Amino acid sequence: MTKKYSVLFVCIHNSARSQMAEAFLRQIGGNSFTAASAGLEAGILNPLVIGVMGEIGLDIRNQSNDTVKDIIGQKSQFDYVITVCDAANAQRCPLIPGTMHTLHWGFDDPATVSGDAQEKVAQIRVIRDQIREQVCDFVQSFGLPITP
Repeated sequence: MTKKYSVLFVCIHNSARSQMAEAFLRQIGGNSFTAASAGLEAGILNPLVIGVMGEIGLDIRNQSNDTVKDIIGQKSQFDYVITVCDAANAQRCPLIPGTMHTLHWGFDDPATVSGDAQEKVAQIRVIRDQIREQVCDFVQSFGLPITP
């Protein structure tokens, strides 16, 4: 039987980047991964992120919105904890007992994009696509195929 890897994605509020990464790993990683996400602080899903993920057929509206503290309280263990915020905030992420590997993938924060609604959506699409590409690279690093 093939090992199933557990992955936790962490960002500041669990409102955008970590949520997108979780959804992509669930889609792309197939049955080889379990994915979860959490924030350093409590947050609310970014409606623009919900929209750009919906454009590509991924509905994240019902994904849970947990904090790292919630995850630690559940005594969950992960093979990988991947921070997807800026490096300074990534350093705030507490150690999660039982974690085998930690990685940092820095992406711009969709909450800080500027411009009118169309410009914001365009910038968030770029971030979304960068996250998808990074998740694809991660899955392929295990020698696993990408699930469409």
